[in-house]
Amino acid sequence: MSRISNKSRAVRSRRVVTPEGVRPATVWLLDGIIERVASYDEAPIDGTLEDFGDAVISPGVIDAHVHINEPGRADWEGFETATRAAAAGGLTMLAEMPLNASPVVTTLAAWHQKIAATKDKIRVDCGFYGGLVPGNVDEIEPMLDAGALGIKAFLVHSGLDEFPAAGETELRAAMPILARRGVPLLVHAEIEGETGQTPPALPSRRYADYLASRPANWELRAIRLMIGLCREFNCPVHIVHLATAQALPELKAARAEGLPLTVETSPHYLFFDAEAIPDGATQFKCAPPIRDAANREGLWQGLRDGTIDFVASDHSPCPPALKNLDSGNFAGAWGGIASLQWMLPIVWSGARLRGVSLEDVTRWTSGGPAKLLRLENQKGVLKEGLDADLVVWEPETSFMVTAENNFHRHKVTPYNGVELMGATRATFVRGEKVYADGEFASQITGQVVRK
Repeated sequence: MSRISNKSRAVRSRRVVTPEGVRPATVWLLDGIIERVASYDEAPIDGTLEDFGDAVISPGVIDAHVHINEPGRADWEGFETATRAAAAGGLTMLAEMPLNASPVVTTLAAWHQKIAATKDKIRVDCGFYGGLVPGNVDEIEPMLDAGALGIKAFLVHSGLDEFPAAGETELRAAMPILARRGVPLLVHAEIEGETGQTPPALPSRRYADYLASRPANWELRAIRLMIGLCREFNCPVHIVHLATAQALPELKAARAEGLPLTVETSPHYLFFDAEAIPDGATQFKCAPPIRDAANREGLWQGLRDGTIDFVASDHSPCPPALKNLDSGNFAGAWGGIASLQWMLPIVWSGARLRGVSLEDVTRWTSGGPAKLLRLENQKGVLKEGLDADLVVWEPETSFMVTAENNFHRHKVTPYNGVELMGATRATFVRGEKVYADGEFASQITGQVVRK
């Protein structure tokens, strides 16, 4: 596939997701931005028009929670494979967490190593977060000055000793800085119970044992702490990968109070349920764990009523050996689910069964993440003057996830063999067609996005 020049051109469809709704339209592209969204019948006289028929054209998907792991652990996943998978799935921007790379991004020096590692590797745009850990509060402002989109903290062990949990001391030191800068603190919201519960120390193949080891009250304890600190400091707080619907009433009340609090959930919490996870199926292990079917429906309701702002993949891959697939031992398996490439079809497959509109799915996968990242005037909607980031996809087309169509570095995922709805036809990043019908652009054109 050759690179498209930046002369004025247009794409059109009878289903374009605009801020005003889904309608027939022509989207004009010029120099990497959306020149205008015009009527369907308006066609270039001397330019190029691609007509995608009834396929949906919507804003490129923005995944605000990804672990790419480079530098240092590119054998887990790296920029080349992650952004290739992203392009194939209609994702046009990723925001990467400060772990599981080595070094973890908790210093300005590590930040610069991270940025350097992207050179000539990223097919879609990428932004980055810094991390909050004990002893690094003096690094927070320098990382923000360098362009960090937010600061991430764990309130429980992260799984990596290099990224220890932040306690209330660290939170109180960092939140005034973030409040002054208007930058979100992203929080892995689990705090161990007073009994000191931890994942099973002895080998266990039972999913029920793993689920019981990280109960919903871990999330509730952490969320209550963060609501109180958000109120005290007026610091933007973002709860990542909400897994328990039990927290929704308190989160809804906090938002009604006007607190600067936002929430995401992840595709696996919306798609799977604990009752259907077989014992020994460690490919399903993540933290917090996937809970029961009633909880899943509660999360869908949280999305519908706006308590949950958007969906983010929490793509957290690892080498297959770390998943303990042979033994099926949940206790020692790495906790993380690979799903970056299929975030849009996973969400759509669940949404269509529940009568959710294309507009809502677009808000949950594009507009909402753009607002968290403070990029709503640059990305996330099809609007004049914004980046020409588009995905062309077919909501009625089904496909099965297989090793052959999986572009992640490793093929281990609980979605193997699962049929999803919503096949990607083409992906445009700032007007460049980076993927179309199984082929990738020859040139690497992704950019680092700084705030």
